[in-house]
Amino acid sequence: MNITGSIVTYNNISTIERCISSVLDVTAGRDYTFRLYVYDNGSSDGTPELIESKFPGVKLIRDTANKGFGAGHNACIKRVKSDYHFVINPDIYLDEDTIGVLAAELERDESIGLITPRIMNNDGTEQFLPKYCPTVRYVFVSKIPGFKYLRRRYTRQEEGLDEPTEIEFCTGCFFGARTSYLKKMKGFSNRYFMYCEDSDLSRRVRTQGKKIIFYPEVKAYHNWQRDNTGNLRGIYRFTKSLLVFFKKWGFAW
Repeated sequence: MNITGSIVTYNNISTIERCISSVLDVTAGRDYTFRLYVYDNGSSDGTPELIESKFPGVKLIRDTANKGFGAGHNACIKRVKSDYHFVINPDIYLDEDTIGVLAAELERDESIGLITPRIMNNDGTEQFLPKYCPTVRYVFVSKIPGFKYLRRRYTRQEEGLDEPTEIEFCTGCFFGARTSYLKKMKGFSNRYFMYCEDSDLSRRVRTQGKKIIFYPEVKAYHNWQRDNTGNLRGIYRFTKSLLVFFKKWGFAW
């Protein structure tokens, strides 16, 4: 198999070295070929310089402006020539051949549109990302004291998903797909700068009759520190993206 991966960076110098090192380490010497692409959205913290100096085998694409998460990955998806492609966050790291295992599952079952592993916190606890599609109740009401049960329901954390399971939502922090399928889908929608682009892609995949599979037999670690309601800028971007999503797919309470 010929496999590629893409990472979109914007001032990620604190996590990118560990991320790239782990991805290259676990894919080295396998019975498939792997090439990694990094699209830098105009970082000013030395991220692209670090990549150039420490990872000369990585294909680095430098932009002068921050065009967003989806736009960066789409630029890579257009360029790659492979059987399978993985979208990887710059704060992900791997300690096993998660990429090879998921690619083999895609090879085995052509009905799979997207596949994602179990996503873990650095301390070994689970992030519970095979969620349901976003609704006002799940996204906003669930954060109000007394309604935390909605968050647990939204993230399916009480269901004990320990076997490969078809799900509604595929997280954008780490997933794989057939490269030809991603190209056919034209990657992420350009309506979103940040947030909800993975929800939108998930809906498009399911609308076409393809499956999204949560594959918990392998894992990826996600150094997740973002809180999209922690500051006004984040709240604005998240709310704007959610409204775009609801306008396209219908308002859901």
